[in-house]
Amino acid sequence: MPRRISVATIGLIIGTILSVVGMAGYINSETTLNVITFFVGVPLLVGALALKAAELEPISFKEEPSAEILALRESQATPTLNQVRLDVTRYRYGQTVHLDIALDRLGLKPSFVDECPVLVGLQEKTTEGAYTLVLEFESPFVPFEDWKKKEDRFAGFFGPGIDALVEQPEKDRVNVSLITKSA
Repeated sequence: MPRRISVATIGLIIGTILSVVGMAGYINSETTLNVITFFVGVPLLVGALALKAAELEPISFKEEPSAEILALRESQATPTLNQVRLDVTRYRYGQTVHLDIALDRLGLKPSFVDECPVLVGLQEKTTEGAYTLVLEFESPFVPFEDWKKKEDRFAGFFGPGIDALVEQPEKDRVNVSLITKSA
């Protein structure tokens, strides 16, 4: 649950409350209350606004994983797959899109930020008894052929112990399935 809470929103709420209490203290000539709350509240409010401007919201699962999938995740998911899942399902700050560094290293990030593939969904499923994490991208500016050429690199990048499958469910959409290899 803490991964789904925005630090920026908490800062905005606390900063606003402290600023209002500080202003009320100033109006009522409460010097101590005014100084402490106003001079803490305003910087907190400004900092929270800056965080809010740089906030990247978490990606949600298309459907919540079943108990079977959770058990499979527990027994088969690699540390890298767990880290990817945890990173994209929490608020991020200072990034324009999820997995931007990975996309850049894989050669799938165009020079313009507006043209970068965007992670829009996440799924956990089984593929022939193996745990699979599916990353769903919206990619109107990177052709599917470029994604398909990188299929082996996905396995190496997110591996060891991973196979990758790149599919195009519809135009401008790409699914990257990261499948754990059987022991």
